[in-house]
Amino acid sequence: MQTIGQALAQNLVDRGVDVVFGIPGVHTIELYRGIEGADIRHITPRHEQGAGFMADGYARISGKPGVVFVITGPGLVNTLTPMAQARADSIPMVVVTGVNRRDSLGKGLGLLHELPDQLKLSQTVAKHAEQVCAAADLEGALDRTFDALSGRPAPVHIEVPTDVMDLEGPDALKISAPTTAAVPDLSAIVQRLAQSERPVILAGGGCRTADAALAELAEKLDAPVIQTVNARGLMHGHALTVAASPSLQTVRNLIEEADCVLAFGTELGPTDYDMYATGTYPDMASLLRIDICAEQLARHPAEATTVGDVGPCLTQLASAIPARVPGDGAERAHKTRAAALAEVEALAPSYGALIGQVETLRDALPGSIMVGDSTQAIYAANLAYDHDRPGGWFNGATGFGALGYAIPAAIGAALADPTAPIVAMMGDGGAQFTLPELGVASDENLPILFVVWNNNAFLEIANAMEGAGITATGCHPGAPDFEAVAASYRLGFKRTSPDDLRDALTQILPLDGPLLLEIDMQGHSSPTD
Repeated sequence: MQTIGQALAQNLVDRGVDVVFGIPGVHTIELYRGIEGADIRHITPRHEQGAGFMADGYARISGKPGVVFVITGPGLVNTLTPMAQARADSIPMVVVTGVNRRDSLGKGLGLLHELPDQLKLSQTVAKHAEQVCAAADLEGALDRTFDALSGRPAPVHIEVPTDVMDLEGPDALKISAPTTAAVPDLSAIVQRLAQSERPVILAGGGCRTADAALAELAEKLDAPVIQTVNARGLMHGHALTVAASPSLQTVRNLIEEADCVLAFGTELGPTDYDMYATGTYPDMASLLRIDICAEQLARHPAEATTVGDVGPCLTQLASAIPARVPGDGAERAHKTRAAALAEVEALAPSYGALIGQVETLRDALPGSIMVGDSTQAIYAANLAYDHDRPGGWFNGATGFGALGYAIPAAIGAALADPTAPIVAMMGDGGAQFTLPELGVASDENLPILFVVWNNNAFLEIANAMEGAGITATGCHPGAPDFEAVAASYRLGFKRTSPDDLRDALTQILPLDGPLLLEIDMQGHSSPTD
């Protein structure tokens, strides 16, 4: 006999789940009975927010949903922030929780971990949320939950009341075979492209796994490829690549000069296309969109929209489009790259140096997965930076924009691909949101390079306040002694200046375990000097 909680967890194992991020509690014990003895790795973060961000990073690199076990009430509430980040970035995540006993729900009895309506709360960010109240409901609930991961990926939530978790469960659960959607008819797009002379491609995160097909299509069309943040790493170093933000006027000019704009796997969201909040988008002539989400396609006017998985669609288009004689596509891309970098440096002179530091990290660790927080180095690189690994550049500075993302998401990425160099990049302010998760990197001996730009401030916010004529209030929380923090979590440590970064990297690489690298932006040898 197995319990409902045990059957649920065993079904996850049967679906191929091999890593779970969770903090156990008395309300989830039966889930742990279900994974006991299974070939599954349990990772214990220091906070449920860390669990969610780890699951996010794991999902981005593994291609499988990140799975989270957290307790009733505060466990779920603490996971909502990473769920919202995952929802914004189309990342699959399965959150499994308990909930208070059935006869107490919604009654405000003051039970431990009680919420007015936990399921409705999770539904504000989950694509699908469901409660299991009987053994007979479990199989269908699991199928519906995992079916919701198809189409546009997103976090999903399944909860089991505490008085149901340990009831007798089904002996075995069937798993419905996933359906594969057919590639849609793309003939109209092919015909339209045949009439185009100066096309431009907008590549979003939906293109992450289609590097070769994207490059082939771009070459056949002689089309510059503008990348959103979540598409960085595609077509690295290619003559047609424009790894720069479409929020920049120079990049908008390239878009507006095109006679046809192809948008693949991008929601055309403001954090990529209007990060300066001007309320305007570049004019796009003959906009043709392909995206997996019909709702997203309906949110912006376009000449033609097609619902489909971008990867197979790109492959079909690349094979259907005849190659044309190369024109000025590479020249247009080259001019835009140079103009974009000059525009960034004019907007914020420090940004050029910060992009150079990120490039130094990339060159020292080729083919790395670089995970960023909301911090100035990431803001700068999101504007103009060409990464060298498809899917290897992502951060919390776009979409939902959560602080504290880099440390735990990098841990999830390292668990998904133990062979890849992993770099987590953050400021001293953002690092303190999830600093205790360094303990997980130590526990698992993950060779992650944690890079902290330390200026003892939320400097981007301080600059914005001062630029608006407001005293920078609340923007200077004291940074910890990062050397002492690293020692307390059994990490290696190195402090350097921006000018000495390249030399510092030669001294610490290759890594044999986690290491914290502090880039001192104020010229202090230690926080106590």
